[in-house]
Amino acid sequence: MKSSIFDKPLFRARVDKNKVKLFPEGALGYLVGPILALVSNSFISSYLQKYYTDVLGLSTWAPIFLILLQVLSVILVVAGNLLVGRLMNKLNTRAGKARPLLLISLPLIVLAFFVMFFFTPMPVEAGGNANLVVTCILVALGYNLYFSIGYPLYYTSHSALVGLSTRDSKARGLLATLSNASALGAMGVCTMILPFFIGTIFDEPSRAYEVLRWVALVLVAVTIIGTILEFAFTRERISEEQFEDAASKVEEEEKKEEISVSKQWKVSSKDKFWWIMIIFFFLYQLGGMIKNCSQLYYCNAIWGAANDDGILATTIKEVNNNGGAKSGLLAILGAIPTALGMLVVWPLSNKIGKARLILIGGILAVIGGVLGLFAGDNFILAVIAFVIKALGGAPAMYISLALLADVSDHQEAKHGFRCDGLSMAIYGAIMVGMTGIANGIISGVLSAVGYNTDTVAGMTSAAVGTAMTWLFFGGETICYAVIALMFLFMNVEKFSKEDHEIIEARKEKK
Repeated sequence: MKSSIFDKPLFRARVDKNKVKLFPEGALGYLVGPILALVSNSFISSYLQKYYTDVLGLSTWAPIFLILLQVLSVILVVAGNLLVGRLMNKLNTRAGKARPLLLISLPLIVLAFFVMFFFTPMPVEAGGNANLVVTCILVALGYNLYFSIGYPLYYTSHSALVGLSTRDSKARGLLATLSNASALGAMGVCTMILPFFIGTIFDEPSRAYEVLRWVALVLVAVTIIGTILEFAFTRERISEEQFEDAASKVEEEEKKEEISVSKQWKVSSKDKFWWIMIIFFFLYQLGGMIKNCSQLYYCNAIWGAANDDGILATTIKEVNNNGGAKSGLLAILGAIPTALGMLVVWPLSNKIGKARLILIGGILAVIGGVLGLFAGDNFILAVIAFVIKALGGAPAMYISLALLADVSDHQEAKHGFRCDGLSMAIYGAIMVGMTGIANGIISGVLSAVGYNTDTVAGMTSAAVGTAMTWLFFGGETICYAVIALMFLFMNVEKFSKEDHEIIEARKEKK
């Protein structure tokens, strides 16, 4: 078997080989490290759209380009994630098959940030002096360098770590909870803290352009630190088993053992549990990204026109300050049930099952969403609706990856091999690609209702407010309704005990 640079001691995991422990593996590898690594993506998910519409002015002078960029780039995002999945499937090192990709992603993510925020010039239409075509080319280049190459390399491997960490279902549930909590923590930084400074960051376009460069530098530094922590304090015990098995085989046998993507597809495409999980992730991420990406537009449109004292906004900065404060407060209050969910979801799932808990949560999320649709212009009722919906979404956030790992175990028990490479490639494509789809939808709706960042009225009109309310509350509500219906048929967990016995018996025969 060919050696790799990742076989060297420098790249070994700094955690216990046999047993999952809360510290340092859980705390640093699945919580702190990913929080730092994911902050940059949370910023991109929350504010890249606003950078395009309010700073570069794309929604004004190039609305069709912006919509097509975000929607059509999904093709490249899917292709990029599938290539990452194939690469991960072929990697077989002492460091694992997913962890090495974390380090490989770093220089590409850094380059993408520099293209988006340093190399892309301000166009003439937004107060700069750059040619419009040059701006469009560099916007497209930076967007796809990040979403189609850099971030898929990180996110697909990051997402695979829970499933490859251990065969202990309870320990895997703990790591899944911590891993998903890291996404919540990273998103919290951008949705609970930054909104209070939106008026400063997104002041008039030329000033915002310069401020965002400093923000980008900080995000790059934090991403590097977080990714290195995640790499150092995670371990792929299942991949290590496979590496040791492969090491005992001659090269000819090893080639025969290689599980191609097409072989994984033949198994997965006939597995109803696999399809339920893939459709679940599609709906969960689509609804979540429509909500996250429309939140600031919604808050600006509903509450940006005047502050709490009733004083009308006369500048764009005042609109952003008023709406940003409401957005930050909404996010803080909504994070409370989500944070509490981190404490109760894991033990509850051990008692009633992961799928059943996601089903119950989906029903609760629909109730909250319906309330928000009809009372979204009242801040107190909007908060109540948001809190109910956030509480309902907690199981889907924290234990869905552990449930996908149960599906992979079931496939391994039935067919003798896992389909992690294909599953995580498609999962990564969905989780990354939905940002573009969501922003494309938002861009189209904003253009249709006459959104204009040149005037207060253009950002806070009744048409914009109604449209953003439906996007902020309605999109995710519809998705959760479908998820709840699907999970009536999700019962893969009843096979878990038998699956583990089959896998262990097969290992003993080798």
